[in-house]
Amino acid sequence: MLDHPGQVNVFLAAGLLSAGGFLGDDGKLDITRLRATLGQRIAQIPALRRRVVSRRGRRHVWVAATPDLREHVRSAPPLSDRRDLETWCGHLMAVPLPRQRPLWELLVAPFEAGRAAFVLRVHHSIADGIAAIDLARRLLGDDDAAAAPPVSRRPPDEKPRPIRAGRGFLGGVRRTVRMIHADSVPKTVLVGRRSVSHGVAFVHTDLSALQKAARESGATVNDALLAAMACGLRAALVSAGEPVPAELPVSVPVALPRRGAAANQVGVMLVRVPLGSMSPAERLERIAGQTRRELTQARTQGTLELMRGPLAAGLLDRLARHQHLVAGFLTNVVGPTEALRLAGAPVEAVWPVGVIAGNVRVGVAAVSYAGGVFCSVHFDAAAVSGSTIASAMQRELAVLARASS
Repeated sequence: MLDHPGQVNVFLAAGLLSAGGFLGDDGKLDITRLRATLGQRIAQIPALRRRVVSRRGRRHVWVAATPDLREHVRSAPPLSDRRDLETWCGHLMAVPLPRQRPLWELLVAPFEAGRAAFVLRVHHSIADGIAAIDLARRLLGDDDAAAAPPVSRRPPDEKPRPIRAGRGFLGGVRRTVRMIHADSVPKTVLVGRRSVSHGVAFVHTDLSALQKAARESGATVNDALLAAMACGLRAALVSAGEPVPAELPVSVPVALPRRGAAANQVGVMLVRVPLGSMSPAERLERIAGQTRRELTQARTQGTLELMRGPLAAGLLDRLARHQHLVAGFLTNVVGPTEALRLAGAPVEAVWPVGVIAGNVRVGVAAVSYAGGVFCSVHFDAAAVSGSTIASAMQRELAVLARASS
């Protein structure tokens, strides 16, 4: 499960709701109505109707379990503004999900101007980023979306070829050795023993403007987010009074074709984001040149096969606390193009919050939704100024958007 004291391995999505459905015009929450609506949808989502139990020592297995929606869908104290929502998300990234029930929950809180805020938490043992977004879509979408089967990119009965599997295993060995011996990241405030204090800061920009700016530089939206993150990391180093290296490596997950029913199927590419003084267009072009090469390699290598077993995963988890291969994480997922509703309440905005792991103190997660790109910066609040990173990212994204207009 790879949870630790002060850190939980969960995908978190936070959002804002307008009046409608279970959310009255006066901002009053009808939690009973919310539970009734979600109960019908959860009945069609097997991943949310099972819990994990330990068998034979550290081995875990799934067993069927009926969720008690009084526990899984709850109201929370009112929030004053977006800063309150960010603080709440940071706090929840250190709160474990109870093991005795299915590993997810939905919390809803009154918000300013008669609106409401929500937080959906799903443990990564249930789903990776793509599958978690799909779960959110099925919970927040219309009835057709709720009834749709989960995303599948490969027929369940198609099995990997032995030669390909062997190559994947050997590739996993090489990458593990590389992680142990790598020395790419200098001593910096961005990497080190993490505290139990988590912080979250939100960023938002227009999707079409960012797409246009990226295309003009031969890049993608993901490249533009990496460029913005580079500016954020630089700002954090300057704020901490540390020297700024020419570049730093960032780990980016790569979605792989789905094989069978496994919930987590991702590869990894490393992108050395440039931190030096240059124009936004030049930074974007340099990153795009790297990602075109690294993306193909990541898909060829596949998943890290050594993570398959619990003992190996635990070993790599311990090694990651001392690694110097990466200085940050960025994950970007394509979300719904249409506006969603939570039990009839329109979803105005949704920010994903990813996990920071090992000794990495900064992670950025992003999702496209209804014409916007919503990002979060998840950081070790005792070591890094997350608001500084978020502000620098917001400025860079704004510059890129203006340049494309």
